Amino acid sequence: MESYKPNTSRYDRAPGWFRRCGRSGLLLPLISLGCWHNFGAPGTDTSRHGSESSMHENARQMLFTAFDLGITHFDLANNYGPPPGSAEERVGQILKNDLHAHRDELIISTKAGYRMWPGPYGEWGSRKYLLASLDQSLKRMQLDYVDIFYSHRPDTNTPLDETLGALDSAVKQGKAIYTGISSYDAPLSDRTFDVCALNGLVKPVIHQPSYSMLNRWIEKGLLDVAEKRGFGLIPFCPLDQGLLTNKYLKEIPKESRAAHEAGFLKAERITPALQQKLRSLNDLAQEWGGTLAQLALKWVLRDPRVTTALIGASRPEQITECAAAVGKPALSDDLLQRIETVLAI
Repeated sequence: MESYKPNTSRYDRAPGWFRRCGRSGLLLPLISLGCWHNFGAPGTDTSRHGSESSMHENARQMLFTAFDLGITHFDLANNYGPPPGSAEERVGQILKNDLHAHRDELIISTKAGYRMWPGPYGEWGSRKYLLASLDQSLKRMQLDYVDIFYSHRPDTNTPLDETLGALDSAVKQGKAIYTGISSYDAPLSDRTFDVCALNGLVKPVIHQPSYSMLNRWIEKGLLDVAEKRGFGLIPFCPLDQGLLTNKYLKEIPKESRAAHEAGFLKAERITPALQQKLRSLNDLAQEWGGTLAQLALKWVLRDPRVTTALIGASRPEQITECAAAVGKPALSDDLLQRIETVLAI
């Protein structure tokens, strides 16, 4: 296995490649890489790599490609895989063996909130769970600290000050530099900052919600809260599990996520009406001079309150395609209106 030599021109990007995360000092690339799917055990990835060596080499090349393109943010969670924890282990191994010299150039994030072990302390938002999970994540990734530690989902049965206090402790213990929240609605996100101020806790600098052309819930309040409170947004699934690519324009490919029952994207969602909408968006993308995926990413990033778009990938070429979206022309008012017309159908 050849050693990795980074591209020395990885930061030679157009002005604006990095965007400030809210009103914090943290800068993130406009495209970030999520290491959820395709970083777990052999055979669990979209391409169904049957051996550990081929699976691992594909993961290596995806991280190398991202870093060479200036994508310096790798996003994980304790339960990413499958099996849970395996993505952190794989990425940690690659960081240690190939990217250790560049640790200070990288933003590594992880999260805790979903079920990881049996019993009442294995999920949700208690102090017990969050801090134990972070210790386990650091061990799996072979890191002394993460750059961002998230509460992965809200927990209505745990006091908010306890959850936020655990994130605060992670920073004060030197195990995280920044904190974040994920999938909190607008009112709870707003309340989070009041609780932090009242208790003298470290405030989250970032929120990770789902957001895409086909899933626009954050426009009903969360964008305004982000501006008011000064945190950045990092939408996950900006391509909506691959729907906003050219993959499903006519059929459901056998190797796609929708073709496998265990996936989050269900085949029944891909109706003839949706496919017609996707084909219309694809026509607009071609007229604009890019791919549907690039148009979808450019659309998500059109709002400056969005710091970065969090993509997933199954092979390096997809990362290259997505990163190229940043250099594409800005979306004109006319094009934005035509997109709205298609989305309203």
